[in-house]
Amino acid sequence: MRFARTALCAVALASVAIPAATTVAAAATAAPASLPLVRDCDRPGPWTIGTSAVNIRKSPTTRSSVVGVLYRSHRFTVHSSRGGWHYITDRTTGVKGWVSGSYVYRDAYMCLD
Repeated sequence: MRFARTALCAVALASVAIPAATTVAAAATAAPASLPLVRDCDRPGPWTIGTSAVNIRKSPTTRSSVVGVLYRSHRFTVHSSRGGWHYITDRTTGVKGWVSGSYVYRDAYMCLD
């Protein structure tokens, strides 16, 4: 008797859970269509210097000559990246060259919704 009652309860719960699961699945597939493709919190942050100063070099190697220094307070633009190096323009001084990616990075934001 107890087994029959347990089996009946299991069947009843399964019949209630299946429509709810398909409703949740349908809502989950419909939700991303209403969200914008790129949100502000998904975009990478501005480029930052991780130390007080970084050498700007003529080519992307530590053996190349130094053409300038990028200080923490300077604004700069990254044009391209290659092999852990970034080709930049220091907007404060106008100097163009390569800086190591070990010292220059970009903050990553994350959406928490």
